[in-house]
Amino acid sequence: MVTQNSRSQQSGQQPAQDNRRVIPGQPNGQGSWQRGRWMLLLIALVCAAPVIASYFTYYVIKPTGGTTSYGTLISPQRPIPDSLVVTGEDGKPMKLASLRGRWLMISVDSSACDKPCVTKLYFMRQVRATQAGERERIVNVFLRTDANKVPDVVDNAYKDTEMLIADPKEVAAWLPADEGTQPTDHIYMVDPNGNLMMRFPKDANPTKIKGDVSKLLRNSGIG
Repeated sequence: MVTQNSRSQQSGQQPAQDNRRVIPGQPNGQGSWQRGRWMLLLIALVCAAPVIASYFTYYVIKPTGGTTSYGTLISPQRPIPDSLVVTGEDGKPMKLASLRGRWLMISVDSSACDKPCVTKLYFMRQVRATQAGERERIVNVFLRTDANKVPDVVDNAYKDTEMLIADPKEVAAWLPADEGTQPTDHIYMVDPNGNLMMRFPKDANPTKIKGDVSKLLRNSGIG
């Protein structure tokens, strides 16, 4: 039997050859495209990591459903109202929202600051101090519901706390309380974007507050 190659040779024609060149060590087009697609996906995941961590903070670290969080997640988030103007210790008014950029740990009470008030301020100071190198990411805020003078012993003991005068009605409208309690019974957390996101219970356990705050700082790339 005379094959096609034989006929080609007899007629002086060379058999057809594949003109595609294969360079050793060079991947083919399809493999290169697939690797490029995976590389782009990896870059996208790296860029999205802070956002993913933030969502993890809000939607996974919850006080219910078997999770280990102690504070109550505020949902939906409540941004600091633009209308909430406070008076600083220098007597000048400013928007509370101007403190955005760091985590705010907030306590509300009268300027007289009785024992429960002092206890909250003490817990806040200790929780912040135990964050070591991360403590500068937190600002402790005492929202005073009147313009009376803070006792010297309190003022001197909590120099690292922003003591701001605020309208109690506006504060109460912004800060939700547990049933049977009021905002003065709680410590609140506001994220660096200015969103109220967590409330700790009345007569809170400072060790458990510390645990939640540590998780928030560790799992979030903001602030």
